[in-house]
Amino acid sequence: MATWSEFAADEPRLATAIRLLMQQYGPGLGYLATVRADGGPRVHPVSPVITDNGLFCFIIDSPKRRDLERDGRYALHSFPPEESDDEAYLAGRAHPVTDPAKVGRLASDLGAVPHVDWRLFEFSVDVAMVAQRGGSTGHYAAAAPRQPAVQVWLDPTSGSVSHPVPTPVAC
Repeated sequence: MATWSEFAADEPRLATAIRLLMQQYGPGLGYLATVRADGGPRVHPVSPVITDNGLFCFIIDSPKRRDLERDGRYALHSFPPEESDDEAYLAGRAHPVTDPAKVGRLASDLGAVPHVDWRLFEFSVDVAMVAQRGGSTGHYAAAAPRQPAVQVWLDPTSGSVSHPVPTPVAC
């Protein structure tokens, strides 16, 4: 499993496109999918933090945190932009960050409230994808939607990828 830094070093243009989509509204915004105890999916809005050193998320005590503590598999999808149907997708495993210095640095840099029951998770990257459609392709668009330009990265160090790569479909 690659760290965000390893992925970004291997595919800097794709990493930049993902970062721009995740941070298009200022702070990171995305939908986090986790695996419930019964094996079903659970989806939550989150604020991912992308730094040069990694992809992180502060997560309060919640079903999504318990999902990640039990089964670290995740998928993260960007919020849709207002002017297009472009999208970013990441999948891999989440790991609790236990290094107090690293947790303290990120918490301080990002203004994380110190007396809240949150935990910091770092997300590895097995799969990264960006689909760019360019321009508006809303439901009421007069022209037929264009086929998206899709870029996919699979972790080359992973023997097998356990996450299916989504196929973008125009609505």
